[in-house]
Amino acid sequence: MTTAPAAVTRQEHRAARGPEGNERLTAATGTVLLVLFAVQGFTILSLTRLLTVHIFVGLLLTGPVALKIGSTCYRAVRYYTGAASYRRKGAPPMPLRLLGPLLVLTSAAVLTTGITLALLGRGRTADQVLFLHKASFVLWVGLAGIHVLVHLWRLPRLVVSDLRRDAVAGRGLRWALLAAALGAGLAVALLGVHLVSGWTPGHVGR
Repeated sequence: MTTAPAAVTRQEHRAARGPEGNERLTAATGTVLLVLFAVQGFTILSLTRLLTVHIFVGLLLTGPVALKIGSTCYRAVRYYTGAASYRRKGAPPMPLRLLGPLLVLTSAAVLTTGITLALLGRGRTADQVLFLHKASFVLWVGLAGIHVLVHLWRLPRLVVSDLRRDAVAGRGLRWALLAAALGAGLAVALLGVHLVSGWTPGHVGR
């Protein structure tokens, strides 16, 4: 009696790991990141008043960014190791394949330097890290802008199609992964938002 459901579960997990499921997971995660980065961009307009929001959202981003990097790297690994379904799906155009690693590196640099700044607090030690944070952000904006322009038109179709009942198998697993990534980011944000006190006037860092 349990053989058929077990077989269906295995098929769903295989489908979720397939190129169609991977594409929808990447699209849903990318949509969440667009919203969060829009909020983060807005806080830059007035960091003095919105620094708490800036740090909170920056820490929250760690979960979804990690999931986005994981899903895109998974596709690349599956393709280059010869997985039949991924080979049939094909690889992105060469310019996008070159852009991908640079976007991953700059994303990691922006988040890493941002978290380091939050930990250091205001002071001379933070000056060099702040320069790296700003420089990596400028590079990231350029690369991310190209990435968004290329993929933005596909996001609504992919996300909406995954909300329908006839979506590619494994929908529950994909949304569970996204929820887990957001939950992990939220936990990091709640644990680290107090670090904003290190940037209040009069605070002297290490």
